[in-house]
Formats: sequence, structure tokens, C-alpha cells
Amino acid sequence: MLKFPKFLGALALAGIAISTSAQASGDVAKGEKLFNRCKACHAVGAGAKNKIGPHLNEVFGRTAGTIDGFKYSSAMKKAGEGNLVWSEETIDEFLAKPRTFVKGTKMSFAGFRKEADRENVIAYLKTFSETGADAKEEAMPATEEKMAAAAPAAAPRPLAKDAELPSHGVFHLGRRATDEEIAAWDIDIRPDGAGLPDGKGTAAAGEPIFTEQCASCHGDFGEGRDRWPVLAGGFDTLQEERPEKTVGSYWPYLSTVYDYVRRAMPFGDARSLSDDEVYAITAYILYLNDIVTDLDFELSKDNFSTIKLPNEANFVDDDRPAETHYTNKTEPCMQNCKADVRITGRARVLDVTPDDDNQGGQIE
Repeated sequence: MLKFPKFLGALALAGIAISTSAQASGDVAKGEKLFNRCKACHAVGAGAKNKIGPHLNEVFGRTAGTIDGFKYSSAMKKAGEGNLVWSEETIDEFLAKPRTFVKGTKMSFAGFRKEADRENVIAYLKTFSETGADAKEEAMPATEEKMAAAAPAAAPRPLAKDAELPSHGVFHLGRRATDEEIAAWDIDIRPDGAGLPDGKGTAAAGEPIFTEQCASCHGDFGEGRDRWPVLAGGFDTLQEERPEKTVGSYWPYLSTVYDYVRRAMPFGDARSLSDDEVYAITAYILYLNDIVTDLDFELSKDNFSTIKLPNEANFVDDDRPAETHYTNKTEPCMQNCKADVRITGRARVLDVTPDDDNQGGQIE
């Protein structure tokens, strides 16, 4: 059963607008930065449309699950039918633990654990909502500024007649990427450390960064929250029916950890971490997996390639280029390629292997 503060039903039935004056201490600028974690699913500002989640313009005073055209979960619709109206108080509780406040919601975000973070996000959202907002006159300039920033960008100007055109193709669209633009995207890192940026960071320095930027999804100790990935533990589980595939138990190379954190994390605010912060977080993940045991351990470009993950030896090189049809540049065999086919084991979880005389298994 959904549980909401008792005053909600009475206020909604009485037709009284929910006031948003209880938490007016938030910092709009900080809230805007925190909202980057939400942008993957929610939009605000001029012309905001529904994305994976509904747009959040004029959210204050809105009954949950009521935007036309958006496909809400049955749980969120039921919450609205139960008189859940979005106010500072209810948004604060929802952002703290979304799936606890509305059980069954489709929202996958684990929430903002810090009260100050929630206050800042709420302050930012208030700049896009006039209903019940505090200090309306002070909020409006910020609203106009955000609306202008969110307006569609002007169409790019056409190339000048004497501009350098691509030497290939016939459409003459765009221009060659500059060396600086290529360098900004060319950030992949190889297992041997090639591509690593200069920098360093200790596990101790990574702990508070991880707590601030990562723990809301991955847990304080990498144990994972709800449906978010587990990063630590799982040792000696790879032969079990449901193995725990973590950095310490499964991943082959540390370069993948650094590259992924640097490229895609934190969720909704990718590329916001400095190179030193990524080194520190990577060092802390090593510490959580007992790959290093000293919080003062410092990871850097210089010692990066000396760190070996426990399961590296159990990965093998891709030897497909050595197969006959590659080396001889012939077509691969697609039928009648093996005369004696035997089923020796079953795919347990998916149960997709066809039976052979009621004896299931994997094809050998």
C-alpha cells in the first residue's frame, strides 16, 4: 500500500494549493549542476518535452501521474489517484528514496542521499514553476535565464564559398575536424596504459568523491543499490549458477575501469570529473576489492600498468583472425560444418538449448 503524509489527502480534497515554502534555502546554481544527473530522463525549460521521464516544468502543485501523453507506471498513476501532489515536501521525500516513496515506480535513479543536495535540486526546479514558488519576483529572472538557455540553438551558418571542403564525397557538408576536436574525443585507453592522461590520486582521496558521486547508485562500499551494478566482492563466485561479476571478481583490465568512469560517470553528469578525480576513484575501487590494501595507495599514469586484476589470466585473446576463412580470405562455413554434433550441457538460466531425446545441454 502506498503511504504518503496524512495532510496530503486533506489538502487535495479541499482544493488547497500545496505551498512550497518549507525549504527555501536551496542553492539554484548547485541545484542546476546536480540536475545534470537527471537530464538523461527529464527536461526543463522552454519547449521541454517528455523524455524517458516526464518534463518537470510547473511540477509544484501537480498531481502525480497526470501529464497528458506520458506513459506512467501503474504505481505512479495510483499515487496520483491517492492524492499525491508534488510539493517541496513530497519531492524531497521522493528524491531521497524514489522507489521507497512510490513502490513500483519505473524511475531507476537511486536518489540524492544528502538533504542539502535535495534542497538545491528543489530550488532549481522552482525556477521553472510559478505555482506556490517562494519569492516569485526573485525567481523569475532566473527562470527567464534558464528558459533562454534551453531555447533551441540557432541553425548553423552555411560554409563560406571559399571554405575548405571535404575532399571525398559530393555533398560538401561540414568541415574537417580540427586536431583539438579529435583530441577531445580520442580518449580511449588500452590495457597497457596507452592513452592514459597525466595525473594521480589516492584511494583515500577517492573515498569522499565516491561517496558523493557514486554511492547513491553503487553503495558506500561498492555493494550496489537496488538494480544498480555491484562493483566489489563476488570473489570465487564465477563458477556458481549466478556469479557476481565485479571489478575484483571478473573484469580483466584496470584500463576499462578508468576509461568507463572517465567517459560515462557519474550517471547524468558524464565528463564532469577531473583526471585526478578519476585516478582517485579508480584507486578506491581497487581498495574496495582488496586489490590494494592501503588507503594511502596512489594510482598514477606511472604505476597504472603494474596493477593486475585477479581474473585477467582467465581471459583469452580473440583468435578469430587465425581461422581458415580469415587467413585464406574465403567465406566461412555456414551449414553442415560438423558431422558429429553432441549436446553436453544445458544453458541453465536462459533455458534456450533445444532438447535431444529429453537430454538438454550445450552443443559441442
